[in-house]
Formats: sequence, structure tokens, C-alpha cells
Amino acid sequence: MLSISLVLVLCSGLAHAIWNFLAKKNEDKAAFLWIILVPSNAVLLVYACLEISRVGLPWKGIVLAILSMGIQALYAILLTQTYKQGDLSQVYPIMRGTSTVLTPVLGVIFLSESLHAMGWLGIISMIFGFIVMSGWFPGVQSAGLRFKPVFLAISVGLCTTGYTLIDKLFLHYLSPLSLLGIANIGFMLGITRSVMPFERIRRSWQKYRTVLLIGAILSPGSYLLFLYAMNQAPVSNIAPMREVGIVFGTILGLTLLKERHVGRRLVASIFIVCGIWVIAAFGSG
Repeated sequence: MLSISLVLVLCSGLAHAIWNFLAKKNEDKAAFLWIILVPSNAVLLVYACLEISRVGLPWKGIVLAILSMGIQALYAILLTQTYKQGDLSQVYPIMRGTSTVLTPVLGVIFLSESLHAMGWLGIISMIFGFIVMSGWFPGVQSAGLRFKPVFLAISVGLCTTGYTLIDKLFLHYLSPLSLLGIANIGFMLGITRSVMPFERIRRSWQKYRTVLLIGAILSPGSYLLFLYAMNQAPVSNIAPMREVGIVFGTILGLTLLKERHVGRRLVASIFIVCGIWVIAAFGSG
């Protein structure tokens, strides 16, 4: 089961990096993020309603659904602003890295999970890679690092940590498909005001139809793959694995967006890959 989960998580990381690259590249980022969730949610919400009518949803599940939607709304707002302020290869590692630091620790503390000592070593290797890639490493061109995009990226990472842990608990009540539909409603509500008037939606669709269709598949697909993996393995094991998307995102930013610090960020990717391998090899304690 763990090997299947690892494959799902790696695919999730690649899909996540690609749709974030498309969001960063798009001129109207809020409209892009809003539109790509419409097709999947049209199906997922029907599925969620049918499942809830069949199995019911206790009050604890309702509370978790509300919390998930609220954090997803905040996540959408912060994500839009982050990509307006910073480079993909700068903010993407910080956004994903923040969750990597916190998720295993909180999983061990609150979800009664465990992580092998070598797993913690792998996390340390990944954190070092995040620091170097983000420009925080002392003496390595860190003076040019602007505070605002870093602060926004950290805030996005905190949201990711929050909804990951909440959704892990929510999976006790509903399937990953229903959870994704409910979470996406929160995401869309968070940025609905930003895409008003809806004429912006029409213009964006006419101009970027193909790219939007790709994003519409990859955005829900990336998290759906992760939810299925999380439903089969401890979150403290597989959540850091998803951060292989950092390597993909960095490569996309450096090659296609022509961002700077190629050597430093590629070296940082090696530390991240090593950390991922260690966690995958040793797993839970």
C-alpha cells in the first residue's frame, strides 16, 4: 500500500507544480484559479450531495467541512497575491516547504502517528534545500530577498498544513471525491470577489481556453491523488513526499520563466530529492 501511495504522491507533486506554473504565467491569476475549478466541481458537488444523502454527515463532519472550506478560501486569496508578488522558483519552495516542516510534526503530535529517526533526517535535508532555494541561506545572495512575497508564501504554507490535517480527519466521514468538492467550494468563494465582474471570466476563457482546460484537470487531480494516498498511508510519511513538486516547480520557473539563481536552486533540489528518498526508504518508526 505504501508503494502505491508513493507513486500517487509523486504524480500529485508533478501535477501540482504544472498547474501552479500555469497560474503564475497567466495574466489574470484570480480568474485562472477560479475557472479551473468549475468543471470538476460541477461533478464533485453532485457526487458529494448523493454521498451525504446516502451515508449522512454527523455534526463533527459538518464542523470539519466548514473549517476546510474556510482555510481553502484563505488559501486561495493568499495564493493569488503570492504569485503577483514573487517568482515561482522563490515562493513555490517556501509555500510547499512550510507545510513539510509542520505536517509531520503535527501528525505525530495530534494524529498519533510516528516517524523513523532517519525520516526526521530526511526532513532536515529537505528543509536545508528549501532554505538554500528560497534565498535565505546566509551569504548566498540573501540580501535581495524581499519580505512581502516570503511572508505571503509562508502564510500559504500554513494554510496548506491546516487543510491537510483537517482533511485527514474529514476522510473518516466522506470519500476523497466528496471532500475535494466541498474544499473547492471554499477555494472558489475565497476569490469570487476578486474576479468580479464576471466579464473577466469570459475574456479569460476566450483567450486561454486550452491552458484553462489543462489547469482544470491538473488542479483537482493533483489533490485528489494526494487524498487517495493519504487515505492509505500515514500523513507524516507521505506529506513530505508530495514536495517533490518543488523540484518540478523550480525547473519550470528556471527554464520556462527564465528566473535567476539556476545553480543554487538546482543544488537545493538535490537535497530535497535526497530527503524524499530517505523518508520513502525508512517510513514510520
